[in-house]
Amino acid sequence: MFPPDFAWGAATSAYQIEGGWQADGKGPSIWDTFSHEKGRVFGDQNGDVACNSYELWEKDLECIQQLGLTHYRLSLSWARLLPDGTTRHVNQKGVQYYNKVIDDLLASNVSPMVTLYHFDLPQALQDQGGWKSPGIASLFDSYAQFCFQTFGDRVKLWITINEPQVCAKVGHEDGIHAPGLKEKGTAAYLVGHNMLRAHAAAWHSYNSLYRPEQKGAVSLALNSDWYEPLNQGCTEDIAAAERDLAFTLGWFAWPVFVTGDYPEIMRSAINTQSKKLGYNGACRLPSFSNDDPAVLGTADFFALNYYTSRKVKPGGGCEQMLCMKADQDAEEVLDSSWPISGVSWLAVVPDGLRKLLKYIKDTFNDPAVLITENGFSQVGPLQIEDAQRSVHYKDTISEVAKAIHEDGVNVRGYFAWSLMDNFEWADGFSVRFGLFHVDFADSKRTRTLYQSGRDYAKIISKYKSGQSKLE
Repeated sequence: MFPPDFAWGAATSAYQIEGGWQADGKGPSIWDTFSHEKGRVFGDQNGDVACNSYELWEKDLECIQQLGLTHYRLSLSWARLLPDGTTRHVNQKGVQYYNKVIDDLLASNVSPMVTLYHFDLPQALQDQGGWKSPGIASLFDSYAQFCFQTFGDRVKLWITINEPQVCAKVGHEDGIHAPGLKEKGTAAYLVGHNMLRAHAAAWHSYNSLYRPEQKGAVSLALNSDWYEPLNQGCTEDIAAAERDLAFTLGWFAWPVFVTGDYPEIMRSAINTQSKKLGYNGACRLPSFSNDDPAVLGTADFFALNYYTSRKVKPGGGCEQMLCMKADQDAEEVLDSSWPISGVSWLAVVPDGLRKLLKYIKDTFNDPAVLITENGFSQVGPLQIEDAQRSVHYKDTISEVAKAIHEDGVNVRGYFAWSLMDNFEWADGFSVRFGLFHVDFADSKRTRTLYQSGRDYAKIISKYKSGQSKLE
């Protein structure tokens, strides 16, 4: 049912698990700054210690081995490696830490997938304008080349930037994530543009300087829900669902996989709304310059983060304001038949992933796909016997199998979010996504396997041993 070389993984990110926020010469990141401000994070919690993976990496490795993973997705802390964000000063203790992680994984027959940027920009670069600054692309390229040079002899799967849509919108339009900006209708598009420029520069550097010898693959991880019309026969609802897909997945996938430019649906919607309010739409959604490395074709596979689905109709409010919501003109609705997983936004819709995978195949030239995140949250009282999450994984993996065999989608791997409970951004530690529970009240940060972890390990073992189907 799954190819023998299918990647079975789990994912984490540096700020969410490492802690050691000031240890051994690490510089501050925007999430250090943001989480230390009152009222930004649930309970004023922060990632200063988190799972303490900086000191307890061997415990993480035991968890990885216990699950029988073939792959592990981690991110590097830019500020741990380059405290001021530039290669002027390299923190050798940070290099040693990640060398050990990578070497230990390979010694355990686990392939690392390494993300260069997972939301945690060095604060020193934010102080110079961050992702809004045009110079950020070359700074990111320098950082990426440093990582390719330092770790690329052993790392063969790279993600440049995780969820640029979330970084841009949630960090610079909504202000819910670091750096906490609420510059409605302008900053998010500029940030997204600079992230694509940065990604493209890094991909071209890898392609020309490192790929011939290292023979790895590079992409960027794009998040998207599955969006479908609230009423299947309603033209307006169909158009709203298409806009939602364009403003979420298409924003980054269209330039990389199809045309080298933003989706026409997105550009025309922004131009129309801008005109209504007396603005120039072309100034809000930038155009790619011939002076920059071409963005088209800068992904060796399609990396997808999927969590949930939505029904869509026109609307969403704030029509008289300059904001992304008005540009998008799409109101998202939950189907009452969908169960909710912990947090209110996360409806459990496994077949939405199958539909999204088919859409990706049909829209983006049938790429090889790696599902780089998918998970199920738990809130409130701890349930180690988390039967609902186990069912979620079984049902979702079954839908992935259908996408492969019935729809012909070239899916190459599946990464559960997350290896263990961690710092879930603005939700702090109040939301748990782990295959392992972490006791944050215990200084040892004890890891305990959930039922879902046991069941995911059984699924992996079954397919690695060549058995053909889920029972």
